Amino acid sequence: MLQPATVAIVGRPNVGKSALFNRLIGRRLAIVEDTPGVTRDRLYALCDWRGRSFSIVDTAGIDPDADMAHGIELADATRRQAEAAADESDVIVMVVDARTGIHPLDDDVATILRRKRRPIVLVANKAEAPDAASAIYAEFSPLGFGEPLAVSAIHGEGTGDLLDRIVALLPAAADATPADELALAVIGRPNVGKSSLVNAIVGEERTLVSHSPGTTRDAVDALFRWRDGSFRVVDTAGFRKKPEALGAIEYYAALRSLAAIARCDVAVLVFDAMAGVMTQDRRLAGIVLEERKGLVIVGNKWDLVREQGGEISQNELAGVVHELIPFAGFAPITFLSAKTHRRLGSLMPIVAHVAENLDRRIPTAQLNATIRSAVLAHPAPATAAGVLRIYYAAQPATHPPIFVFHCNDPQLVQPHYKRFLENTLRRHFDFEGVPLTLEFRARRKDEEG
Repeated sequence: MLQPATVAIVGRPNVGKSALFNRLIGRRLAIVEDTPGVTRDRLYALCDWRGRSFSIVDTAGIDPDADMAHGIELADATRRQAEAAADESDVIVMVVDARTGIHPLDDDVATILRRKRRPIVLVANKAEAPDAASAIYAEFSPLGFGEPLAVSAIHGEGTGDLLDRIVALLPAAADATPADELALAVIGRPNVGKSSLVNAIVGEERTLVSHSPGTTRDAVDALFRWRDGSFRVVDTAGFRKKPEALGAIEYYAALRSLAAIARCDVAVLVFDAMAGVMTQDRRLAGIVLEERKGLVIVGNKWDLVREQGGEISQNELAGVVHELIPFAGFAPITFLSAKTHRRLGSLMPIVAHVAENLDRRIPTAQLNATIRSAVLAHPAPATAAGVLRIYYAAQPATHPPIFVFHCNDPQLVQPHYKRFLENTLRRHFDFEGVPLTLEFRARRKDEEG
C-alpha cells in the first residue's frame, strides 16, 4: 500500500481553516459514502489532485472556553496545535486572514513552523475583495514565508493554485508494500496497549526478519513471519503524549491513525476492555471502513476483565461491542491480554482469515444465482418513481471486494434494499471483517433485449 503524504492546515482561530479544508476536499474527496452511525468531525480526508493522493488534516477545534476551564490560554492552545502539525506533517498550509491583517498569534505560529523545517505554504484567506491580492504581500511578508496565495475558501477562488503548490512540495511517494506482504495497522486510543500488542505479536512468534524505517516519523515498521505468511506491522506507537499538550492529543492520535490506516490491508482496532468502547473507537472503526480496509476488533486487558468480571463470557462482551459499533457488525472480535499474552494466539488466525476474505472472488454464475433467488423472494418495493429491477451482478475487483449490480435505474435503489443485498452476500459467502462495495449501474441499451 502506498503511504499518502500528510498536509496540515494550521493557523489561529477564525481565519477560515475549516472552510478551506471543506473546499479542498469537497471536489476531490476520496470517501464517497457515509458510514452509518459515525460522527465525522471534519478532521481528516484523503484527497487526490492531478494524480497525486495525500491526506489533509484540519487542526481546527480549539475551544477557548474549554481551554480556559483547564487553565490553558488560547494562545497556548494555538501554539500546541501548530507544534503538532509541524511535527507530523510533510507540508503545512498556514492560513491567515486577509481581511483583518496580521495578528500576534500569526507571529507565534510562524515562529514555531520556522523551527520545524517543513515546506510551508502561506495562504491569505477571505481575499474576496478585488484589491485584496495586491495588498496581502506587504501585509504578511514579515512572516517570512514568501508571497502568500490569495484565496477565498467560501467562493473557491485560488484553491486550484493552492493545490498545485501543495502537490509540488509533496515528498516522493513511498514504495508500495510487496505483493507477498500483508500490512497490519494497530490503531486505537492512547494507552489501550497498542505498543504492547505490537511487541507481543512480533516477540511471540520469534521470527522477526528486520526493522525498516516507517513512513510515520520517529516510528518503524516491524516485519515478521507467521506460519507461511509475511506480515508488516505498520507502527502507530510513536504517539508522544505530552502532559502539557492537552489540546493536541486528539490531533496526534487521529493523524497517526489516518496514516497507518491508509497504508494497511487490515486494521486491528484495539480498545481497553476494562473501559469499554469509546467515541474515538467508533470513529476509528468508521475510518477503517470508509477506507475499505479489513477490520479486526481487539479488546485488550482481558486478564483484568476476568479478575473483576467473574464469569462474563466473551460472546456477551462481543455482543455489547457490536451494539456500540453497529455498522461494523461483520468485524470479528477477540479478547486478549498483550501484557500476559493470555489468548494472544487467537489474533493472528483471525487476521489471516480476514486477509483471505479481502481477496475472495465469487464465481459470476454462483453470484447471480444467489442474487436472483434473493430478489425473487424479496423484490424491491415500488416507489413513486418506479420499481427497481436487477438484471445481473458481477464482481470486478477484490481487495476489497466490489460488486456491480446492473439494473434499470440506479436512482431507484433505496438504502434499506442495498443493505438487504449486502446482507445476502454476507449470509451466503464468507466476507467476515471485510467491507463490501456495492455499485449500481443502468443497463446499457445494447445489453437490452
